[in-house]
Amino acid sequence: MSEFYSMNIAGLKRDLERFPVSDKLDIGAFIIFGDVELTVEGSKELLKKVPEFDVILTPEAKSIPIAYEMSRQSGKPYVVARKGIKVYMRNPLDVKVTSITTQHEQHLILGESDVDKIKGKKVLIVDDVISTGESLNAIRELVKQAGGIEAASCAFLAEGDAADRKDIIFLEKLPLFFK
Repeated sequence: MSEFYSMNIAGLKRDLERFPVSDKLDIGAFIIFGDVELTVEGSKELLKKVPEFDVILTPEAKSIPIAYEMSRQSGKPYVVARKGIKVYMRNPLDVKVTSITTQHEQHLILGESDVDKIKGKKVLIVDDVISTGESLNAIRELVKQAGGIEAASCAFLAEGDAADRKDIIFLEKLPLFFK
């Protein structure tokens, strides 16, 4: 039997299914894919909270709809840090990361054309959920290596202790569920 956690995000009620990440810990699964209403409303609310920026940078994949919608609403471009090198990427920058939801080493990569979009620009880092901060650290390292300037880091949700951080902007706190 599935357990759910109900919360309000940008004025919209959502029920997040709980899933175990270990025998002692569950997380509420926040899946933005397909939730157009929440993507639009949450992006609008997050844009009200962030400082001025030139370009949005987001890690592949779940936060892409948020970056797209924030780009559409703000008129600013967005770039996606890919999880694998593509044949069309020249001189890729590659940063390794292990996040709570993937539980294995991944890579976040920017090709030269995306680096050019970031270099010398104020970069808004956008994610769906910030939890341990490992993905955020990797994205910040990409911004640094690409010659960008971090304007701010933001997400729809801050999970667990991330909600106590002063270096991120978010809409709501998502608790961790200890067994």
